[in-house]
Amino acid sequence: MDELNGRMIACQILITGLIARVANDQRDPLRFLTDFRDEIRAVVKGVNIAGMENTDRVRQVAQRSIDELFSLMKPPSVD
Repeated sequence: MDELNGRMIACQILITGLIARVANDQRDPLRFLTDFRDEIRAVVKGVNIAGMENTDRVRQVAQRSIDELFSLMKPPSVD
């Protein structure tokens, strides 16, 4: 389990770096980050989660992870 958690953290760091790199190449980095975050949140809201009794809990954890990931780059907007 620790190995899996370590890999997940490493993936999050990698993804954060890639997103930040792309954002820095944009004319308006903050707008890019906001739009990208909103798209990711929409995907999480619409994804089909099979085999789980409480899919709302899974979605909440995923939304928190998204907010944490993007908070490294900018504060989350109030939704």
